[in-house]
Amino acid sequence: MCVALVFLLAQPSLALLPGVLGGGEKMPSLAPMLKTVNPAVVNISTFTTQRVQQNPLLNDPFFRHFFNVPQQQMQPRQRRTQSAGSGVIIDAKNGTVLTNHHVVAGADEIMVAMEDGRSFKATLLGADPDVDIAVLKIEAKNLVDVRLANSDQLEVGDFVLAIGNPFGLGQTVTTGIVSALGRTGLGIEGYENFIQTDASINPGNSGGALVNLRGELVGINTAILAPSGGNVGIGFAIPTNMAMASVEQILEHGEVSRGQLGVIIQDLTPELAEAFSISERTRGAVVAEVQPGSAAEKAGLKAGDVVIEAAGKAVISSAQLRTAIGLRRAGDKVTLKVLRDGKTLSLKAVLGEVETSVSADAGIHPLLEGVALSDDEGGVKVTQVKADAPAADKLRAGDLIVSVNQRRVQNVAEFRKYASQSENGMLLRVIRGRYATWVVLKG
Repeated sequence: MCVALVFLLAQPSLALLPGVLGGGEKMPSLAPMLKTVNPAVVNISTFTTQRVQQNPLLNDPFFRHFFNVPQQQMQPRQRRTQSAGSGVIIDAKNGTVLTNHHVVAGADEIMVAMEDGRSFKATLLGADPDVDIAVLKIEAKNLVDVRLANSDQLEVGDFVLAIGNPFGLGQTVTTGIVSALGRTGLGIEGYENFIQTDASINPGNSGGALVNLRGELVGINTAILAPSGGNVGIGFAIPTNMAMASVEQILEHGEVSRGQLGVIIQDLTPELAEAFSISERTRGAVVAEVQPGSAAEKAGLKAGDVVIEAAGKAVISSAQLRTAIGLRRAGDKVTLKVLRDGKTLSLKAVLGEVETSVSADAGIHPLLEGVALSDDEGGVKVTQVKADAPAADKLRAGDLIVSVNQRRVQNVAEFRKYASQSENGMLLRVIRGRYATWVVLKG
């Protein structure tokens, strides 16, 4: 046992652990590393004004007259709520803080608290709801930032630490390992490529740091799988490389512009592999439809093609391909390796531009006030839902709307056309994660 322990402590990843056991020397500890990282992890408090839903009976003129309801009770009521989350300083010089979009979404005021007790009001520079990251700026001196790791180098079994503000307790550190990589299809975000870890992540940890034993940021803690309502050792973090792809666009352009391939895709199942005479061990994404005039059509993609590689990385699922394309800007060139009729082809696509998000406040429909929409492959993506939006309890960021009143829609323009014909209500067909559901909106 002693020999094994000495061997482990000799590994480069554990070189920061001081000393060995016995002789009055220091016990192995992560404290030296945490002293350099903890100042870069912050607590985030948000304050939001929400509209309080009134009793629907008050909308009935007969009811109001019969019971002589005072006019003041008809005025919309509001309440101010507070929530807590976490964040990470990624640029001390410029006061740049990275966190989750859902931590600050709809907030009227954002406060960032340091480990040393200082607190600053933050400005939201921009956000990417599809990836669930937001970039904040604080005006402060003597800040400490965290070093960024290449998250593509992570391996299952690597030791990691989660640092954040669970349940508003204050800065807390938990340890674990990387349990899995490339988790998709969870329905948590629009684009998913999660690191799974058993390091305890709880409510309030969102936006906090997942670091390796060198104190480098490998991910942003985002969500947990909690069937019983508490932590069961299954947490998810956004890889640093994925988050920084959006951060760089926000810092440079103030927003995220996504490239579009223009295809409808699905996973390559064993049944489809057999039908296409492909080895059942092959992983990839099957092209179900190529949209006319799209980047895919110009590159030569055809329905029935199986994409097995994109930009030099293996494609194992349709969700993984969608994420790989969605993290690139319009105009980027992507090389795709596809299987067609038993042959392997290499195709080069220049990604098209996705229509900028359109706010429903611009006149799509009153029922969609406070909802932001954008074109997406196969339908219309809900990119943001304000907390006080009429549809806040029915729609969520990441939903893909594929039909309005049982009419298929492929883009925002078609959505606007059919939605404008809805007077009393609207029936939407929504793809949420791996499932499809019907959503009814009424005034």
